[in-house]
Amino acid sequence: MRLEATARMDVFRKLWTARKLILVVFIPLSLLPLPLIHPTSEACCAYVLMVTAVYWVSEAVPLGAAALVPAFLYPLFGVLKSSEVAAEYCKDTTLLLMGVICLAASIEKWNLHKRIALRMVMIAGAKPGMLVLGFMCCTVFLSMWLSNTSTTAMVMPIAEAVLQQLICTGLADGHADSETVEAPEDDSAVSDKEENFNKNQLELLYRNDSDCTKQELSTGDEEANGLGLIRQTNGHLPQVAIEIPNVKRVRTRRDSQYPTKRDHMICKCLSLSITYAATIGGLITITGTSTNLIFAEQFNTRYPDAKVINFGTWFIFSFPIAIIMLVLTWLWLHFLFLGCNFRETCSWSKKRKTRREMLSEMRIQEEYTKLGPISYPEVVTGVFFILMTLLWFTREPGFVPGWTSLFEKKGYRTDATVSVLLGFLLFLIPARRPFSSSSYIFCGFQTLDDNSESDPLAPMITWKDFQRLMPWEIVILVGGGYALAAGCKVSGLSVWIGRQLEPMSGLPPWAVTLLACLLVSAVTEFASNPATLTVFLPILSALSETLRINPLHTLIPSTMCVSFGVMLPVGNPPNAIVFSYGHVKISDMVKAGFGVNLIGVAVVMLAITTWGVPLFDLNEFPAWAVARNVTGGL
Repeated sequence: MRLEATARMDVFRKLWTARKLILVVFIPLSLLPLPLIHPTSEACCAYVLMVTAVYWVSEAVPLGAAALVPAFLYPLFGVLKSSEVAAEYCKDTTLLLMGVICLAASIEKWNLHKRIALRMVMIAGAKPGMLVLGFMCCTVFLSMWLSNTSTTAMVMPIAEAVLQQLICTGLADGHADSETVEAPEDDSAVSDKEENFNKNQLELLYRNDSDCTKQELSTGDEEANGLGLIRQTNGHLPQVAIEIPNVKRVRTRRDSQYPTKRDHMICKCLSLSITYAATIGGLITITGTSTNLIFAEQFNTRYPDAKVINFGTWFIFSFPIAIIMLVLTWLWLHFLFLGCNFRETCSWSKKRKTRREMLSEMRIQEEYTKLGPISYPEVVTGVFFILMTLLWFTREPGFVPGWTSLFEKKGYRTDATVSVLLGFLLFLIPARRPFSSSSYIFCGFQTLDDNSESDPLAPMITWKDFQRLMPWEIVILVGGGYALAAGCKVSGLSVWIGRQLEPMSGLPPWAVTLLACLLVSAVTEFASNPATLTVFLPILSALSETLRINPLHTLIPSTMCVSFGVMLPVGNPPNAIVFSYGHVKISDMVKAGFGVNLIGVAVVMLAITTWGVPLFDLNEFPAWAVARNVTGGL
């Protein structure tokens, strides 16, 4: 009997190991009767859609590989020609993304993002509440332009250094952390005695650096503690391999490692605030996450006559959402982990500070000093950053003629034109100061490549810098979504789906939108963000056309809510990065993430029913949707 049980367990173990391969083979075979019994274009398209969706949700194969399924199944079933499918895999948003990645590569190469983050944290101060708010603000700002994953991976080590300063100071001082030091109004008036004490204290901490704050990059296979290589495949730009620092602790990770329970709460609050702020920041710009790009391209492809979605209109709609969510999320995390004593945790007064807060401020100031004075490449990158933003805003602002009105032919220039132009110039502009006779010294941790030190005309970025950040898998994934949408349109499947949803015609528009938001935000907790949105966009578009609701009324909120997968470490890569540092448990993420999810859905619903109505004229069923509905019906 024991031998039989052992053999049975071995079989189950082998089946479990091969579960992805079994799923890859079983799903297409089990669904094959659909196109064989009903050999219509709608049935064949539905077969391709279901197979691709299952591959995406289960991640049985890489997302990019699953996105190639329509490329060979559509021609085989006669839904689309091979040349027509191939054309869907490279769109205007691909060029937009390439230009943005060029700028992001320059920002990360010259440490401009680190300078911005440290400066904003220095302004906020070391009080727990203001420290959390400062880190959230800088994370939101960086995540508007960089990928959520890259932003989290960059900000989290800075936050971890501050948290380790907090922990080590508490361990060194024992219960003395509750004592306060009278600080004068003028920082320059601090006595020499206190300065010497703080300097000695920092020297002591640095001597114990290998035990307290040493960080190493995990370069091997995934270790038992969950650290390792995380590849971004969940809807955040760009898709890069992020190596999470393996932070060695003073003791094994347990509550007793923290001097007090309050210290542990501060660590939890600051860690979770960074991943939530990265998600919030990605909502603001159309290039913030890949899901925004997926929506923009699919919407413009399905409704080519609708000239309502661009960088400016999206920013005007989403920026208030981000500000409200930032404040409410900060209040929620503060209430959950730090309590309601805002006077104690958020005071900007310099009259009374704990020794730990003073040391934390010194640590942040020291990290900023290491960057040195601002360098020439940072100035050039900052100028390009501001120029790209201004050109995006002023292309077609809506209330006044944009710079595109200066050209005779209309409709030829898009946001991708600006993005690619400025990105191309970064490959040409030298990284050394022009007309400089002496050798230029680059500040901070980033140095020139070996071949650049001898080349005075070495550019701001190289092709290797660009290639390191370019998310080619996301590009293919987005292209697969366009291919699916094109197949649904040509085969008539989208019209058929819309007819099946006619019983929902009795619901008011806000109820349809709310149901869509709740459904999408629930599914995205377990499935990748791009895959979830790619599956739901054609369905929601057909539903809106059937119910004669402005498609933007359901598509924009659903696009935003698909980013709210914040309750589990597997929800998105920033969650996994924060979880790997060991300050939070899954129960903490579920409890805090549930509140953030509700806040997000509520704020998005508020936006779409208030300032979104006049901005996108949501009360009327637009002419461009009527034309699409009539064409689709024919």
